[in-house]
Amino acid sequence: MSKHVIITGTSRGIGFELVKLFSEQGYKVLALSRNEKPISDLKLTHVTALPFDLSRKTDFHKIETFIKNEWKHVDILINNAGAILNKPFSETTMDDFEFVYKTNVFGVAEMTRIVLPFMRNPSHVVTISSMGGVQGSMKFPGLAAYSSSKAAVITLTELWAEEYKETKIAFNVLALGAVQTEMLAEAFPGFEVPMTPKSMAEYIYNFAVTGCKHFNGKLLQVSNSTP
Repeated sequence: MSKHVIITGTSRGIGFELVKLFSEQGYKVLALSRNEKPISDLKLTHVTALPFDLSRKTDFHKIETFIKNEWKHVDILINNAGAILNKPFSETTMDDFEFVYKTNVFGVAEMTRIVLPFMRNPSHVVTISSMGGVQGSMKFPGLAAYSSSKAAVITLTELWAEEYKETKIAFNVLALGAVQTEMLAEAFPGFEVPMTPKSMAEYIYNFAVTGCKHFNGKLLQVSNSTP
């Protein structure tokens, strides 16, 4: 039986590289992003790219319909999409927080809730967080909305693992250090780091495929810098 993976935030960076990796390994991939064209243009076998916005409630219906009509089951969900905001806290409004949380928290929760009924045993939900969301880690000014939203999905993952512990669905969260993505460049112009999207995607791919055998409800810090 074919293996199915859903990946969000696939138009660039880590998500874009993940789609290619899973496709190369024979997975059927549902690639979701506000801009589906970069993946569609690759014309990869067994990859479906759909325009999707995590902050828009109505978009979730088409995901549910697609799974019901095309796949019937899902093996891996990678909650990779994220919104970042770099702004002094004194200027960060309630609307700013809502913008970030709609994608990074509410959207992640709803995507997981929609997909779970279709997950068979064993299966894996991997959520991408950030080192900035880890309690006790070094924090950066301007990321109050972003880092706190990434902390929220760490706790969500622990809660899911407890609530679904009688099933064979594993829930884990990866807190990534800085990766040289377009999103990083937009938030911090001129800031450069050695970690590439492809290198990080390779780690996430391997963890998504094998990590469910060894971890459940766990936070793994994926960073090669200290602190």
